[in-house]
Amino acid sequence: MVRKHISTGLLALAAVGAAHSSALAGGFSWGEASTDILYERKNAAIEAGVTYVNPRREFDTINGVKSSDDAFSQDYYIPDVAAMGRVSDAFACAFTYTRPYGAESEYGPNARAADAAAGLPASANYYFSKKFDTNEYGITCDVSLAVGQGRLHFLGGGFMQDFSYTARSFYGTLRLDDDSAFGYRFGVGYDIPEYALRAQLMYRSKIDHEADGTFTPAALAPLLGVAPVRATGQGTLPQSVKLSVQSGVAPGWLVYGAVEWTDWSVLDTLDYNITGLPPQQDIYNWRDGWTISGGVGHQFTDKIVGTVNIRWDKGVGNGADIMTDTWTFGAGAAIDCGPGQLRVGGAVSYLTSGSQSTAKGANFNATADGDWAYALTASYNIKF
Repeated sequence: MVRKHISTGLLALAAVGAAHSSALAGGFSWGEASTDILYERKNAAIEAGVTYVNPRREFDTINGVKSSDDAFSQDYYIPDVAAMGRVSDAFACAFTYTRPYGAESEYGPNARAADAAAGLPASANYYFSKKFDTNEYGITCDVSLAVGQGRLHFLGGGFMQDFSYTARSFYGTLRLDDDSAFGYRFGVGYDIPEYALRAQLMYRSKIDHEADGTFTPAALAPLLGVAPVRATGQGTLPQSVKLSVQSGVAPGWLVYGAVEWTDWSVLDTLDYNITGLPPQQDIYNWRDGWTISGGVGHQFTDKIVGTVNIRWDKGVGNGADIMTDTWTFGAGAAIDCGPGQLRVGGAVSYLTSGSQSTAKGANFNATADGDWAYALTASYNIKF
């Protein structure tokens, strides 16, 4: 291990690398709460940022015919806010906000026609578009003690997560909301700032959402009337476990990596009930997700450090939709400017080819060639 002065910019590089690549992770994963702010040894720290993601997944063929539809996946933004206060050398807490899960799809005329031709019961979900998102408001605390050359950290806390879902179809518009569901996270870490060494294992609990809402009939107006009717829905968003490690390896150089398991197999279906209709569901039948990432950072000057990284996400799809493996390549920088530090980054992801079939729960058969997605992120950190 090399014992040299390591700037705070170099210590921040793993967070810079993770911000944009996690936004392009598997399943419906979007943002991740910035609990790493608890490792700051100052009395207080504040960080705020945003990540923009532009996914470009599109169907290549639908029912064996070349598709002319545009990409159905829509772009999105992920805010990220964290504020840490240190009560003593051994105790600190952080308030965090992010959007951990979400997705939005707009389907073109080829996909709509295939959905409409599927026949009942498949065409009961004859969709024009689907969108859902979540917001997480959390508090996580850290109790630490000196062990050897560094500190051992015990982290834990809770969060509130909301859920909002909108699906527009030929038959009407479904809106479901869950204002508050509660979960928790806990973990253990060890760090030696002198060597930029940190290892952490963190668990985040699953969340069961029970949502209420309305269905506004369109084609079903002759049966249900034109006024909105009551709707309810149930679904589970997954638990996860993440191991992350970083270390200085030479003067001005840092390596980092992470392995994460996400329990996406809990998302078999999203079930909902509409007054006056039989029970409905969106079918996923997903598998568990795995992500592996790694990167290297270098300190160029006293004020500027940079990083490059790579991430692999195992596809969670099982044929009911097209959720394939993703390879993400990213770069970022941390720049000391003004009273704090500006962190910027970008990434490009390659979504491998795949297919869906009616035999595995899809409404119609379709294939997708390899597609691309892009992300940009920026945040600012102040500590005092």
